[in-house]
Amino acid sequence: MTETTFSPLQKQQTVAEAISAEILDLLRQKELKPGDKLPPERELAEMLGVSRPSLREALRALSIMKVVEVRQGDGTYVSALKTEDLVEHLEFVFMLDDSTTLQLFEARKIVETGNASLAAGRISDEELAALHACLEKSERTVDDPEAFMQADIELHEIITHAARNPMLERFMASIRTLGHASRHRTSHMKKVREKVVNHHREIVAALERHDPQATGAAMLQHLEYVEEAYRDLVASEQDK
Repeated sequence: MTETTFSPLQKQQTVAEAISAEILDLLRQKELKPGDKLPPERELAEMLGVSRPSLREALRALSIMKVVEVRQGDGTYVSALKTEDLVEHLEFVFMLDDSTTLQLFEARKIVETGNASLAAGRISDEELAALHACLEKSERTVDDPEAFMQADIELHEIITHAARNPMLERFMASIRTLGHASRHRTSHMKKVREKVVNHHREIVAALERHDPQATGAAMLQHLEYVEEAYRDLVASEQDK
């Protein structure tokens, strides 16, 4: 591990918040890297000019965020910083902030529509067979919201992979967990599940024809419908 400089903190924030911000900033600057061990608690508290209880509070928060890992009897380490771990708790943030979820829909409409168009020209027979299996599962589970949601996620993942673009696939993987919050809410509406089955049929049919334009249009129609259903749900909840 390279020598990392920890500076005394300015106390405009709560002390624990300032400690967390300092450590996150060191990660952004690459002065701390996955697997690095932080200095011992007493030493780190002295470097930062804070009390040990405040430091422990900050490290607990960073541990919950999966940024650090506290190993009893060994010390505190920077985690592997895996995307899927770091976004795990963001689903709760999305549940609290509907505008953030709507921004996610906007991003998905741009990326997934183009991704589906690419898939139309590159999808294999095996992947088309897997999509038909997803369709059958969706039809069987239309009265089971959780199972239906899993079939929906799987269908979108197959299409993403079929585009044969690793960059797009990594991007979609990074936002997959974030989309779970909106899916949890809309997939519990039976009329949405029934409509989505029809949309999936249209998307798969366009993929079978290897028609990029029709596939992109079908995916956009699907995402716009689910977005509108989400907006209606939010509005009805606000009226209560």
